[in-house]
Amino acid sequence: MASADRRHRAAVLGSPIAHSLSPVLHRAAYAELGLDGWTYDRFEVDEAALPGFVQGLDSTWAGLSLTMPLKRAIIPLLDSVSGTASSVEAVNTVVLTEDGRLTGDNTDIPGMIAALRERGVEKTESAAVLGAGATASSALAALSQICTGPVTAYVRSRERGDEMRGWGERLGVDVRIADWAEAEQALRAPLIIATTPAGATDGLMDAVPERPGTLFDVLYEPWPTGLASAWTAHGGPVIGGLDLLVHQAVLQVEQMTGRSPAPLAAMRRAGEQALAAR
Repeated sequence: MASADRRHRAAVLGSPIAHSLSPVLHRAAYAELGLDGWTYDRFEVDEAALPGFVQGLDSTWAGLSLTMPLKRAIIPLLDSVSGTASSVEAVNTVVLTEDGRLTGDNTDIPGMIAALRERGVEKTESAAVLGAGATASSALAALSQICTGPVTAYVRSRERGDEMRGWGERLGVDVRIADWAEAEQALRAPLIIATTPAGATDGLMDAVPERPGTLFDVLYEPWPTGLASAWTAHGGPVIGGLDLLVHQAVLQVEQMTGRSPAPLAAMRRAGEQALAAR
């Protein structure tokens, strides 16, 4: 367990970082767990500044959360990286061990699986992924554990399609590529994971089927997205970005503090309140 009198600092790093909900979630966990003296802050850090920040960490630090554009840039600065993080070449969690080593992990992938499981999605025979960015590779890694059949990725360019196909080969997922112009077809899948920026799926709102499967939209602000609203109106189950954010943060808190289980309900409630206040 992390020693509270020595290792009690944590933070999220990224650029831009002002919008991050991570401090709200982690501080709520510390309060619920009675971790007096623990702090969790946010720092605006880009790729150029990252090495200097990491070199300045001392024994008071327990861990770091990484967001874009640092999830890959942090890897050469670490002493070890988990197999989960290595599978997608992305680290979002760094834990400082008692002997000063920096260990990297990816809690997005198990967090995504946990969010799906919470809504009753344990397995799926096929799935669709909208988009092909960094989150899409994490989605493929999660699907490699729960999807027994093909995953169709809807992308805007051949280059993106090649990247997704490459990730599929690496992760052992049967990835099939389709053009974004055919994205309405994605909505017929039993599980759809939307990893696109705000507004990108608005054009699909009128194509929601009468009996939709499960939509996992990784955005949490603005929320609900147009597609999520249309999905709910048709009676389809929706998992949102806050669900993912909370579940991956739960795993971060457990790793950084050594306390388990982290208070999922309190963290979610804090996140909902923070978003409502914006």
